[in-house]
Amino acid sequence: MPTERPRLWRLSWAEWCAHPWRQLAALLSVALGVALALAVHLINESALAEFSAAVRSANGEPDLRLLGGASGLPDDSAARLAALAPVQAAHPRIERSLLMLPADGSRPRTVDLLGIDALSVAAVAPGLLPRPNDTEDRLAMLRPGQVFVNPALLKLLGSAKELRLLVSGRAQAFAVAGTVAAGGAPLAVMDVAAAQAALGLEGTLSAVDLRLAPGATAAAVRQAFGPLPAGARWAAADDEAQQVSNLSRAYRVNLTVLALVALVVGGFLVFSVVSLAVAQRTPSLALLGVLGLDAAGRRRLVWGECALLGALAGLLGVALGTGLAAAALHWLAGDLGSGVFGASAPRLRWSPAAAAVAWAAGVVAALAGGAWPAARAARLAPAQALKGLGGWDEAPPPWWPGAALLAVAGGLALLPPWGELPLAAYASVACALVGGIALLPALVRGLLGQRGARPARHALWLLGLQRARHARATATAALAGIVASLALCVALTVMVASFRGSVGSWLDAVLPADMYLRLGGGGAASAEALWPPGFDTQAAALPGVTRAVGARSRGMDWGAGLPAVWLLARPLGERPEQALPLVGLALPAELAAPGEVPVFVSEALPALHGVQPGQHLTLPMRDAQGQPIRVFVRGVWRDFARQFGSVVMERADYQRLTGDSRINELSLWLAPEAAPAAVESALKDALRRAGGEPAAVSAVTVAQLKAISLQIFDRSFAVTRYLQGVAIAIGLAGVAASLSAQVLARRREFGLLAHLGLTRAQVLRLVVLEMAGWLGAGLLMGLGLGVAISAVLVFVVNPQSFHWTMDLVLPPGPVAALLGAVALAGLGTSAWVARRAVNADAVRAVREDW
Repeated sequence: MPTERPRLWRLSWAEWCAHPWRQLAALLSVALGVALALAVHLINESALAEFSAAVRSANGEPDLRLLGGASGLPDDSAARLAALAPVQAAHPRIERSLLMLPADGSRPRTVDLLGIDALSVAAVAPGLLPRPNDTEDRLAMLRPGQVFVNPALLKLLGSAKELRLLVSGRAQAFAVAGTVAAGGAPLAVMDVAAAQAALGLEGTLSAVDLRLAPGATAAAVRQAFGPLPAGARWAAADDEAQQVSNLSRAYRVNLTVLALVALVVGGFLVFSVVSLAVAQRTPSLALLGVLGLDAAGRRRLVWGECALLGALAGLLGVALGTGLAAAALHWLAGDLGSGVFGASAPRLRWSPAAAAVAWAAGVVAALAGGAWPAARAARLAPAQALKGLGGWDEAPPPWWPGAALLAVAGGLALLPPWGELPLAAYASVACALVGGIALLPALVRGLLGQRGARPARHALWLLGLQRARHARATATAALAGIVASLALCVALTVMVASFRGSVGSWLDAVLPADMYLRLGGGGAASAEALWPPGFDTQAAALPGVTRAVGARSRGMDWGAGLPAVWLLARPLGERPEQALPLVGLALPAELAAPGEVPVFVSEALPALHGVQPGQHLTLPMRDAQGQPIRVFVRGVWRDFARQFGSVVMERADYQRLTGDSRINELSLWLAPEAAPAAVESALKDALRRAGGEPAAVSAVTVAQLKAISLQIFDRSFAVTRYLQGVAIAIGLAGVAASLSAQVLARRREFGLLAHLGLTRAQVLRLVVLEMAGWLGAGLLMGLGLGVAISAVLVFVVNPQSFHWTMDLVLPPGPVAALLGAVALAGLGTSAWVARRAVNADAVRAVREDW
């Protein structure tokens, strides 16, 4: 009949109007999951697109690039390449990251300095074409000591007409002669020959960008050029953007999965709400069945309600997620704590496809949550249900499917990553959640005892126990959202506490000195910010200093499309296990072959490059004679500071091989009575006398450095904590919605108990006792699942995503607070709703039974 569907929707509308808060809780939970997932995607895609656009602006659109690596390219490389038949144009470049010393004395900033050939750059990178100021002539680009700055650097300079850069530990001033159009991070452009002279790189190039002749291929260029110089490699034009994409991929995938936590919990909350709604409407559904609505029609009715709820939640989530992404890009500069994209503030790039996928995810979550209740509605026997012989509390499902899912979860956790992402581990978490919730009836049965057990003597205890036993299948519906949210919140709490505790222990191991100094901040610019020769010896003679140790760090291009691996040359002594937090035992140095240098690698090297202890390998760098450096890997150490790997070598070996005695890191041990501020002032005076730049000195005590490191850690996990708070809020909403529905559905039962002589206070205590039994089972299952999931996050997800390991730490205080919050919210909600239900007149409550 054409009027059948509208009348059925009136029944659905009546249900929603009768319990608006319950439906609103489910709708908001799904909407929050959609919003968070979409927001994370939009933020990362916007930031990555902005970075890629900046790279294209600075690098142009070359067809092929020849990169020189740490040793650079011979100066004639550009001419050799330009003479090849497949090459139409070759553009030489000098690239360095340096520290800018602001005139106002503020902290140094990192600036990229590019040396280009102004006569050929327009063909490859028009964004780098110099535009002289009105006061300069067209030959200004060719004059030494003059630079052209991009908009980002021009904003930093303000009205200053001079750019002061730290070059090899000394300040050099460059006149700002004009601008370039390239966007992105602060950038200064100058003539390639002038850059070589200013940086001391005569006869060396960083890279050569190529424009190929029509019809030519990159393979033809490689073949025509022949063998590459030591350390050089070919690269595509978009390799740098792809490198940053790889750098941020694990971070953004983990954030997206964590954002889907809210969506998963929302699906379980939909399951709870719809299950209880179907239970309450059993007589109505049975009557519809008697009147001719078949099983498929009842299934479509329930699923249609879920689909509408998911569609509305998806639309709300898309709008909310777009707003969250715009706010995050404005206030967090697209960084989200990862440090990948720096401090840039990209504009929002809204994607209709991403919004559609997020909306569809909300619909799917709602449909998945309503699948089992819809099936129960379809299996309903109308005649028996109308007589009260059939209904919601049938025999609980068997225990073995839940146990099987838990076993599958354990097997998935043992699988390797797929595409360097822990997808199997995330599937393991999903199976553990579903399996644990499926085992809830069995857990309730085990906690409350068998039917043949010795009965309780007190009437209220007996009634509460029997009701909880009889309705243990209903407990699954009521507690699904609670268990899911609690398990995920406990898992996130344990994971963050474990990570933070491991970082704290690591800092204690790698920061033995009292004060740490470097020129400028960290990053690639710090590798070129060098202290004057022998300055560590001068620092050791300062008043209040008992010991000074210098170290050298520099990047090594390991290839494979990944960021550089850092080489750390520092004193290790005869017992490296005391200087480094080793993972496992160190192999004896005597196992090294003649001419090999013993080194230690961080955990990322085995994961990303297959480097293992006991391996003999060649580093991607050359010694002072131009020969390859062979090393022997003695062991693996834990390094939380460099996600893509580091190699630690004894500083004396590094100096002997390379002839480089310079340092860019300085550690000081102070006398007990020494004041750090006085030591820093004396060190700056000594640096000034040695010809260095005191304004570039960055000095922190070990306490300050630990505090800064943990602050960076907390910022990196700020989004995780926010998601955790959202999951907790959704879980508590699930407690309220599920338990209130249970209590309100039993008004006739309360009326009957009142006729039998129970007072309102006794009925209230009865309800709280029943809910306490269910909540106890839910808390135990949520805690157990949370600890198991946290083990997967700590021992599987983090090593596979970020290539480091950590120790599992179970923080009793936060975990107890989570359990207490859920317990109090559940008991308080059930008591409040039960008070409303028992306040109804007993005669009216049972009138339908007359």
